[in-house]
Amino acid sequence: MPQAATPGTPILLGLKNDVNLLADYDPSWVDAYAEEKARLDVALGDVAKAIEHFGSTSVPGMRAKPILDIIVGVSPFGDWERCKAPLESLGYDFVANAGIPRHHIFGRGHDLTERTHILHIVDYDTEEWSLNLAFRDALRTDAALRTKYRAEKERAAAAAPEGRARYTALKSSFISGMKSRLAAIMRPFTSA
Repeated sequence: MPQAATPGTPILLGLKNDVNLLADYDPSWVDAYAEEKARLDVALGDVAKAIEHFGSTSVPGMRAKPILDIIVGVSPFGDWERCKAPLESLGYDFVANAGIPRHHIFGRGHDLTERTHILHIVDYDTEEWSLNLAFRDALRTDAALRTKYRAEKERAAAAAPEGRARYTALKSSFISGMKSRLAAIMRPFTSA
């Protein structure tokens, strides 16, 4: 397991719990997601209305914790419970009280001391679903935004090399601000 984030050093998937280490973008993350999506498609069937790769590992050129973030949309939202047993059969465990409103979180790794995948179940075709994907897409297409977010992530990782909750909290105002701006842009197109 890597102990330092040296730019230019490849890091495969996996990070010890509560360690905040950013790795250079790895193009193999695309294939790793595709493989996992195929497993999820079979396990979840039609309860999953959509499955997407999101988070920094889905953004070419973005430094990221080497953990795949996957978002699964279900509708109605109560159907998230129908995902629990199939996800557990794939090695995921449910993370109760993960601290992200309107998200049910599951994780898996090589063992219980690390994570390689974090899976978020959200209400499909809602603002929550749309904003997570809009943020990802904005990072993919806007180099200036990507640079700002990368700096924000690096500051957060330097200030909180351990403790995921603190790392996430340090980035939250940037993410919330960006999602608010995206929501303002999207609302005229989604309102009746």
